[in-house]
Amino acid sequence: MTVSRSAAGATTQTLAREGGRSFDAYLARPQTARGPAVLVLHDMFGLNEPIRAVADHYAGLGYAALVPNLFWRSKIPEALSYDGDQHPLAWDRLKALDLDVVSADMRVAVGWLRAQPFSAGKVAAIGFCGGGRFAFLAAVRCGVDAAVSLYGLGISEHVGEIGNARGPLQLHYGLQDQHIPRREIDAVAEGVRGCPLAEVFLYPQAGHSFANPVRPTYDPAATQLAASRIERMLEEMSC
Repeated sequence: MTVSRSAAGATTQTLAREGGRSFDAYLARPQTARGPAVLVLHDMFGLNEPIRAVADHYAGLGYAALVPNLFWRSKIPEALSYDGDQHPLAWDRLKALDLDVVSADMRVAVGWLRAQPFSAGKVAAIGFCGGGRFAFLAAVRCGVDAAVSLYGLGISEHVGEIGNARGPLQLHYGLQDQHIPRREIDAVAEGVRGCPLAEVFLYPQAGHSFANPVRPTYDPAATQLAASRIERMLEEMSC
């Protein structure tokens, strides 16, 4: 494993190597970690500055936070910009992912976090957009202790696996989401109905990427409410 300093209070970790490529991750650590570690799962644009800022936020709250680059096997492993001309490339890259392979890579990241001396043993996954789908898969395939999906794409395809979840699962959706139709949200809500671990939170005025402050659909009120629910979950896990 190699480690390089990327910024004050943060490091780049290499979790695995294969075929000349490195499975790298951004780690943000507080001086004194508490409770669970947080596995932050990026959207289709990859391991960019806004997603690093999410990890930094949780480190500021006292949680070690790791963002693995789940595009490390892709033709373009680097982060893409939010500029309009990058969107088709980002969509194509996301659709090309093998979700079984992504799940295996997340298991590597979860195992790495649990093995660290700063770890208390528990891991919560938090993902956005495509990463929201990854967070659901982390809950049902990777043995995380809790998971949060924010405007996760395509989760209805996996709700049959809900019985594998072992901890609390939060699913957050904006009802003005231009990428997730209401029928998808309703299918997810119906699919997790009866699972005492799962909660679905709806934000009537919020659109896609409502929690990303650099996107035009950013909704501060919805973000604050979602953050309070997530932080409450993390605090309960710390008890």
